Amino acid sequence: MVRRKQSSLPNRGFRVADQIQRDLTELIARELKDPRVGMVTINAIEVTPDYAHAKVYFSVLTGQPEEATEGLNAAAGFLRNGLFKRLHIHTVPTLHFLFDRTTERASDMNALIAKAVSSRAQED
Repeated sequence: MVRRKQSSLPNRGFRVADQIQRDLTELIARELKDPRVGMVTINAIEVTPDYAHAKVYFSVLTGQPEEATEGLNAAAGFLRNGLFKRLHIHTVPTLHFLFDRTTERASDMNALIAKAVSSRAQED
């Protein structure tokens, strides 16, 4: 019977993604000077199993999502270099920034629910 070697560190991918999220948040807030990138919130990170690529989902508090996406993707090399200095892993992933519309959709749904509730209350 051949036993497959189990990973010595379970959930390592989640921990690496979590650390990347914390470090990226700090790097963007303190060191990124691109005017296209306003106040950005990193919502989630998805890292490939080989740590070669990471999808970074973000939302914006100020500024335009399209401009922020352009600015972050333009600064991806700079941010990756900053991660090299902070992370202690063999491969730091290439970063791909994607605007996350989850909060936008949630706000729209809340508005629709509130409208439905108020119209129903007026009928009663």
